[in-house]
Amino acid sequence: MAVPGQKPKPHIQAVREGTFRPDRNSEGARFAPLDPVEPDWSELLPGDASEDVREKAADVWARTVPALVASAGLTDSQRETAIEYCLTVARLWQAERELSRTGLVVETERGNVKSPWVTIAHQYRTHFRSLVGELGLSPAAATRITPPDFGGDDDDDDVFD
Repeated sequence: MAVPGQKPKPHIQAVREGTFRPDRNSEGARFAPLDPVEPDWSELLPGDASEDVREKAADVWARTVPALVASAGLTDSQRETAIEYCLTVARLWQAERELSRTGLVVETERGNVKSPWVTIAHQYRTHFRSLVGELGLSPAAATRITPPDFGGDDDDDDVFD
């Protein structure tokens, strides 16, 4: 059963913001600060039919994960969430492409019915929304993420360049 109210802030974010209180905040899990390692997409998505999905997932990884490492401190211990995000985007892209090819309605022996790709796209879009919120990738969710402190002086802003 869901707990009402806002999701709790991660421990490190409360510390960075100066709002950490031991009586209210839990330290939670601490992960080693290792950059996530990109998976072997051909192992996750075998077969010739998955080539375009592998390429899209690799593209999403290359565009998104480095930004998540810099902005949210994503570590290798948390890479499965990033992998799930990349696969979800690639599958949503595949579903939308198939919908463009076949249309929203397909003809079957029982007449015209809603394409199964509509349901697939809807399910992946729902999962996509939850992952975007979890990773802080929407504009609204990004406001709740505090960048990690990499140490050093304030003049060194090239981490985000």
